[in-house]
Amino acid sequence: MLREGLTRVAEALATPLVPADYFDMFDPLRKGADLRGRIEEIHMETADAATIVIRAGADWAGHVPGQYVRIGVDIDGVRTWRPYSLTHGPRGDGRISVTVKAVPDGLVSNHLVRHTKPGTLVHLEQAAGDFVLPPEGGRFTFITAGSGITPVIGILRNLFPVTDDGVLRLERSANFDIVVVHVAPSEPESIFIDNLRSLDEAGAIRLIARYDDQHGILDVNALGELVPDLAERTTYACGPGGLLDALESFHDTKEVPLQVEKFRATYVEPGEGGTVTFAKSGVTIDVDGATTLMEAAEEAGVLMPSGCRMGICFTCVLPLKEGVVRDLRNGEITSVTESDNVRVQTCINAAAGACTFDH
Repeated sequence: MLREGLTRVAEALATPLVPADYFDMFDPLRKGADLRGRIEEIHMETADAATIVIRAGADWAGHVPGQYVRIGVDIDGVRTWRPYSLTHGPRGDGRISVTVKAVPDGLVSNHLVRHTKPGTLVHLEQAAGDFVLPPEGGRFTFITAGSGITPVIGILRNLFPVTDDGVLRLERSANFDIVVVHVAPSEPESIFIDNLRSLDEAGAIRLIARYDDQHGILDVNALGELVPDLAERTTYACGPGGLLDALESFHDTKEVPLQVEKFRATYVEPGEGGTVTFAKSGVTIDVDGATTLMEAAEEAGVLMPSGCRMGICFTCVLPLKEGVVRDLRNGEITSVTESDNVRVQTCINAAAGACTFDH
């Protein structure tokens, strides 16, 4: 009873805030707080890619190598979330790392690489994703392009840690036979190439590095020449949507198992667009058929739930009361009458006619 009374007094004194808000000022990474992290180090890997080392909050539950973490960054008063693969090897100091490549028009990636300083607080979610290897081992081919190397380097660093004495060959990694086909526009733009070479030289992996300026664009139909025993392996691939689409078609034809990790959605040609109404917000806007509902709403000042912004995490779903929307990835039309109230992903759908959201 005394504790409850003291809590009520503290809440009354803190109004309009709550006591937890004051605790956040002094110890934002404490146990029980919203999961956050403090950026401690930033290391440039290439001219446009940086590894960001973050001290995670006390409630961080760890991860399985190959998983990603969603990071929330406040930019101009708007919190925006993006998923980034965890790239560190084993560490017991409570820190995690992600490697971010600044992409053209990438709001969060450019902010993290170009403008963020050590000491900055970011919001975190627990690790997620199933781009992971079976613990019992096996024979695998990794095919990566550009920043698609990030989940793979996390896996390799955990299997084959690199120390001052060289690459450690652990008992738990003895049953893994790994080939890495890594593609980059040029050698200077190849993220983690030195790390990959050291693993190759130590015999931990077999590295096949391909650079567009030297070897031309990778022809997936020539993979059998690069990896003669490809059909005897399981392929894991991460990179641009076009490459992954080509790999999916190739592996389907060859009946070779494939698992992919996509960082961006692949869109088809836009449709007609229409008038979009956000009923609770009292906002009505005219939207073309190429702009996602989320982007159009945010441009109009509507606060939207968001996460990966590529159709994976479903954080952005909103109830569509009536109207027609079009999935920009595949052109699929969703038509809703007033009695349906279907939930749709606003980050990958565009208006295909007039529609009204319960938001």
